[in-house]
Amino acid sequence: MGVCGTDRSLRRMSASLRLRLVLLMSGMLLAAAMPRAEDWPEFRGAGRRGVWNETGIVDRLPADGLKVLWRAPVNAGYSGPAVAGGRVFVTDFVPIAGPRGTERMLCFDEKTGKLLWKQEWEASYGPFAFTNGPHATPTVDGDRVYALGTAGTLVAMNAGTGQVLWKKDFVKDFRAEFATYGFSSSPIVDGDRLIALVSHTPDAKVIAFDKVTGKEIWRALRTEGQIGSSQPILIDSGGTRQLIVWDTTAVTSLNPVTGATYWEQLFRSDMNITMVQSGARLLMSTFYQGPLMLELDEKRPAARVLWKGNGTSEIDTDKLHATLTTPIIDGDYVYGICSYGQLRALNARTGERLWETQAVTVERARWASAQMVRQGDRVVITNDRGELILARLTPAGYQEISRTPLLKPTTDPKNRRKLGAVNWSHPAYANKHIYARNDEELIAASLAADDYRP
Repeated sequence: MGVCGTDRSLRRMSASLRLRLVLLMSGMLLAAAMPRAEDWPEFRGAGRRGVWNETGIVDRLPADGLKVLWRAPVNAGYSGPAVAGGRVFVTDFVPIAGPRGTERMLCFDEKTGKLLWKQEWEASYGPFAFTNGPHATPTVDGDRVYALGTAGTLVAMNAGTGQVLWKKDFVKDFRAEFATYGFSSSPIVDGDRLIALVSHTPDAKVIAFDKVTGKEIWRALRTEGQIGSSQPILIDSGGTRQLIVWDTTAVTSLNPVTGATYWEQLFRSDMNITMVQSGARLLMSTFYQGPLMLELDEKRPAARVLWKGNGTSEIDTDKLHATLTTPIIDGDYVYGICSYGQLRALNARTGERLWETQAVTVERARWASAQMVRQGDRVVITNDRGELILARLTPAGYQEISRTPLLKPTTDPKNRRKLGAVNWSHPAYANKHIYARNDEELIAASLAADDYRP
């Protein structure tokens, strides 16, 4: 081949290469522009932040209900579902005789609702106050899923097959004492560790296990009192990774690698459930004792009290006595639901109440609640009446965009309610769908804008 032929071949190859590069760049730009899908692998989503980052979600909810992708039968339980890797995981309880029964982990196909596998273990709910079923949302980590039963059975399973990888019995293995509401705190993954709140044992409340083998790595918090029902969280503050644990006596920051204590703030509470962190602020709120707002040190692992509640009445509440609803911290404002269902806005710097409304929960009743998740400049809310709500929360007030029926409330609230039952479970928001359960079924319903266009 002559020199001219070689030049032409090089020019043709260069043109081909340029076309391939253009197509590659176009594909990358298209992928970047497409709405991002994401899973919901644990309690309140990735990082337990209660934030749903997906776009392409409906602007308004249809008044006559959502398009349901599938329904699957389940038994009773307070625990919410987790969604990861094309699968939906949820736990429930099948009674046998009296307080005895079987707890189950159920795994469904995310697209079809087909039951892929189930795993079972015995449980007895004799000493507990609320015996409807498991409380703790499953935690998914790669090809493993972890479930904690109300009676203290921790099970590590293969997420694809359901094979049991390892199991712990908190009462038999660690002599843990039963908490009032059973074992309710979902275990949390940090690096190679699965960290669990084990309730009061002879020498620890928190134990870290090797997440693959179940071997114990460390144990911490040799203190009196119950662990309660709060969920542990991991934060990055003061230049340090911190594990925040709130029991019925104090809020404690631990080194998640070693279990060593960074700081502790005493805060006695009878019903500790809701805790949230944003930036330098860490908020706990409880039904009787009300709120405690801590300010985290920006330079080292430390904290100081910014403000707290002024009383222990469940009715005469000055700030925020939350029960089941995890509050939202949005800049200098806090939004949360108080002891009788009042949605309130507070000044995050002072605790001053700015406004309140009964619009979300409708009924002014003991423990009336809703679960709130941030999605862009809106919040997505499921109230305990089985409704789904889109709204905006601002310092000026509550702005409801729309609401629609979602799921029949089926759980006995242990007090008088207009509908006779409630739905207290946290839903999962994943891949433009909501996954929600009651005591009879688990549903997957679309929230994708494209599914509701004319």
